[in-house]
Amino acid sequence: MATRRRPGETPAPREANGPSPARTAGGSGSDESLRPFVRDRPNARDRIEQVLRQALITGRIQPGHSMTLRGLAEELGTSPMPVREAIRGLAAEHALDISGSGRIAVPRMSERKFAELLRARSLLEPEVAALAAAELGPADVRRLEALDDAVDDSLVSGDVEGYMRLNHAFHFAIYEASRSDVFLPLIESVWLQVGPFMRSIYGRVGTARLVDHHKVAIAAVAAGDAEALRRAIADDIAEGMRLIADGLAQGAPQAV
Repeated sequence: MATRRRPGETPAPREANGPSPARTAGGSGSDESLRPFVRDRPNARDRIEQVLRQALITGRIQPGHSMTLRGLAEELGTSPMPVREAIRGLAAEHALDISGSGRIAVPRMSERKFAELLRARSLLEPEVAALAAAELGPADVRRLEALDDAVDDSLVSGDVEGYMRLNHAFHFAIYEASRSDVFLPLIESVWLQVGPFMRSIYGRVGTARLVDHHKVAIAAVAAGDAEALRRAIADDIAEGMRLIADGLAQGAPQAV
């Protein structure tokens, strides 16, 4: 099973000329600071995959931006072998493509596939949230409240990358409590595939019109009400899908 990254990691600074995947995991955003992180820990492949997964989730790896194994290895201060292994794992989840020439990029997206991925979110995530309800307690409520406050700040400021990172952290703080070996990998795979394109759309239409249902979800968690939590997550996804539909009406990014 692919390594799951934990919610709430600190984003790296924005870069004007496209994302640098090595600058996406916690900390200062410096390539040098990531080299010991990847090299000196056991299982470098998993560490590298975690960096790349976070980059995909937040949309820092953007549609149309290609990379090479050698370039990624240099950024991460490691050898090409664990990078190749991590990329193969992400390619198996349809999150990245590897061309015959060895270039790595986000797969191209059609409007139909994008709509199906969003539909998958609306089917899977309310169910896993309902499973998680019985496992969430007062400490989780406080954590969700803190995350939601940060989400609200990102919406007001128009910080698209911050919104995507924090929104992901909020949702997975709920979902991971389910400890589901079936739902969690499926949901994570969907987020990996839609992240880069959601970033493109939110960057174009903005986040000011996005109204989340996080406070309703928090109230449901506090009450231990699984059905109310299921509805809140379903409504939250539907609201996001509405804004995304507006963006798709202007042309799906990198659509085939």
